[in-house]
Amino acid sequence: MTVEIKRKTRREFFLGHRKAERALRPVGAISRLDFQEICTQCGECVRACPEKIIHQGDEGYPQLDLSRGGCTFCGRCTLACETGALRQDIEWPHRATVANNCLCIDAVQCRACQDHCDQQAIRFRLATGGRALPLIDQSQCTGCGACVAPCPVQAIKIQTLSPQTGNHP
Repeated sequence: MTVEIKRKTRREFFLGHRKAERALRPVGAISRLDFQEICTQCGECVRACPEKIIHQGDEGYPQLDLSRGGCTFCGRCTLACETGALRQDIEWPHRATVANNCLCIDAVQCRACQDHCDQQAIRFRLATGGRALPLIDQSQCTGCGACVAPCPVQAIKIQTLSPQTGNHP
């Protein structure tokens, strides 16, 4: 599975949009370049997903939208893929991270991410000023994204781990 950086359209380039969006491919996706060569954009993985979190992106390739819910890693998308663009033997290299716009950083009580984490990978550490800061145990986190949708300020992101160190890039 790879995180793909969407290429800027000519319009985005001239309008000055600098931040590239990342398309999160479904579980089991092969490398980005191979994926784009092999995937026929048939939509079978989209139809097979019981969670309805896979959709056809702007370029027609399937991508995950974890704002719709988390992935259960059921494997139905990989079974539905006849081309081999999604394979069951490819590990999911993504984990959750918390951005600086998390409400808890400003001492607002919110534990929505923790409440939705079945793996109990998200905990809160007491800090000064009555705050409790979120900590993600990367060894417990599966990268399922169940914590993404409930976050009221979209502070939870799913990012690719660096293959050499297991840390975020």
